[in-house]
Amino acid sequence: MPNPFEVLFEDDELIAINKPTGILVHRTKISEDQVFVLQLLRDQIGQRIYPVHRLDRGTSGVLVFGKSGAAAGALSEQFRDKGVEKNYLAIVRGYVEEQAVIDYPLPHPRSGLPRESLTRYTKLAQTELQTPVGRYDTARYSLVDITLETGRTNQIRRHFGHIRHPVIGDKKNGDCKHNKYFEQELGISRLLLHAGRFTFSHPVNGERITLTASLDEAFEKAMELLKLEGIEPRQYNQP
Repeated sequence: MPNPFEVLFEDDELIAINKPTGILVHRTKISEDQVFVLQLLRDQIGQRIYPVHRLDRGTSGVLVFGKSGAAAGALSEQFRDKGVEKNYLAIVRGYVEEQAVIDYPLPHPRSGLPRESLTRYTKLAQTELQTPVGRYDTARYSLVDITLETGRTNQIRRHFGHIRHPVIGDKKNGDCKHNKYFEQELGISRLLLHAGRFTFSHPVNGERITLTASLDEAFEKAMELLKLEGIEPRQYNQP
């Protein structure tokens, strides 16, 4: 691997990286990918690792693995029991409310049964480009700080699609006209969703750990082009 993953934290039990956009965490039944974070990071550190949670292919940011099955299992329980504070940064279409909770049940991917799903967000900034995209004469966007209260599959993307403020770059739940504008006119093709800050308890000593992951070049470019570069979200600063 030409560019090793940026390691955010490592000890005898855990390793956490800043996951790049565009790569799956591990193999899936429907994927035709040949490389994954799991195998590349294993090769990078020279030992077996165990997934604790996952991020979508397009989502960048904090990604944690256990170095043993026991450590991974203990952390996975924290994710299931809401013991992990998960903060994300996203750029979405339109002007959103200053603060809101998206309370919209999402179906289980296998059973189809609805499950409680809660997403909280705070608007950090908004911007308007004097460029017609779609049916309007201007294009409006919001930068949002997102806190996940539950961890459903694709929850952020599905929730913001539901309230008609899709995440830019989301090809499944998003707005194809705005995605095309960002890709062809601004040169940004990535999903603008980033797992910026996770806080959890160490599975062995119980110490509370906060990890932050910096934005990549493409996300920073989007912030600059949208004139959001002066924004310094508190959760993405090193503690």
